[in-house]
Formats: sequence, C-alpha cells, structure tokens
Amino acid sequence: MYALNLLCIKRMNKPGHITTKGYGMHNLPDEGGYIMCPNHQGKYDALGIMLTHEKPCSVVIDIDKSNAPLVKQFINLVRGKRMDRNDARQSIKIIREMAEETKKGRKFIIFPEGGYCHNGNSTTEFKPGAFKSAVWSKVPIVPVVLIDSYRVFEEHTLKPIKTFVYYLKPLYYADYKDMTTVEIAQTVQLRIQEVLNQYIAGAAPDTIGE
Repeated sequence: MYALNLLCIKRMNKPGHITTKGYGMHNLPDEGGYIMCPNHQGKYDALGIMLTHEKPCSVVIDIDKSNAPLVKQFINLVRGKRMDRNDARQSIKIIREMAEETKKGRKFIIFPEGGYCHNGNSTTEFKPGAFKSAVWSKVPIVPVVLIDSYRVFEEHTLKPIKTFVYYLKPLYYADYKDMTTVEIAQTVQLRIQEVLNQYIAGAAPDTIGE
C-alpha cells in the first residue's frame, strides 16, 4: 500500500516538474515507532515527507480536509487518522490510537501547528496537544523541517519546483520525560525555525540542518 502511495506521488510530480530532496535520514530511529513533527506549509507537506521516508508511515489530517477528492483515497491508502479539531473527545481518541499504534512500531506524521497559514518558510505556534501521543507511548519525537513545500500548490508556474525535507535528531523519551508538552512544543519549534532561518539567510541546502 505504501509503495502504491509513493508511485502515485511520483507520477504526480513528474509532469508537475516537482522534485523533493531529503536530508538527515540517518537521524531516523532504526527500530520501533516514532512521531514526526514538521512545520506545516501546505497540501504537499505529507507527500514530500513520504517521498523521502523509506519505511511506511502515516499521517494525521483534519477530518473535513480528508474527504476531498483524491485526498480521501490517499488517506485510506496509508491508513491515516482523521481528527475533528472541534470535537475534543474525538481528538483525544485519535491521539490515544496513535499512542497505542506507535508502541507497536507504526510511524506517524502530525503537524503541531494544526493548519497552515500561507506563511512560507516560517512557523506559527506549535500546539502542545500534538505531542501527547508521543508522551503517552514514550516513543521518539522527530522534528522535521519542510522548506519551499508551499510552492507546489501556491505558485502558478510551469517552472521546476524543488522542495527540501530535513530530519533532525530525535528527542528520545529520556530527553523529554521531565518536560511538559508546552516545553516540548517550544523545543521542537525552535529547532525547526533555526534551520529555516539558516535557509532564509542564504545557506546552501546541503549545509544546513545538522
């Protein structure tokens, strides 16, 4: 199912002249489940991560957006989690499901910003609730930096578009067990923004993120 998902993304990217380059894959834990927490730029974000993430992973998505044409089929294919942010009880249920499944080795993408604000290569406040599943399951948290991902659907151009995905060093349970979810959120956001700042300052893509 994951292989089919990747094939679909590649077939979309080729005529769209979209390429995605991944860095830091060596930072991904070798075994077990983990939670990837990226900045959120747009509709292409999860696709870019999956293109650079060899092992099968899934994603948490807003329940309303999950039922759009093609998106619905994509989410079903990767067995994604649909979260209703207006229903606290349902949201907690999804977070608990993630915790249980990551304990068993699944890997998830969750966007701590909740949604995207068309703010390019910058971040908005990371929500502490996005980290509860990691705390409950005691799995690694992997900060993920997305650069220029917004360009795929926001720029109306036929010119080639290149996006970048950076996997930063994980926070293992030993690193965050004494932190509140607010502190975890702030730490992850700071690490991601530092990489974005390097890129904005003009650093070459292959020299940042470590």
